[in-house]
Amino acid sequence: MPAKKRCQFQIETDAQCSSAALRIVGQCPHCRAQFCGVHRLPEHHSCSNLEDCRQQAFERNKTKLESERTVASKLTTA
Repeated sequence: MPAKKRCQFQIETDAQCSSAALRIVGQCPHCRAQFCGVHRLPEHHSCSNLEDCRQQAFERNKTKLESERTVASKLTTA
């Protein structure tokens, strides 16, 4: 039986996490590393790609909002 995958939080340092990595939700979609339940969120493991992710989400939201913008025509009063 293969060994359990361990959390990759601060790997190869003295503060390395020794918890088992979660199978389905433990992989970070941004840096592709495996983490335990405590470190699985990008904010909790200091994800290196977090700022890029935030910028992409901001740009997607900006273009969506701009495409939904309505412009009211001004009525002239006679």
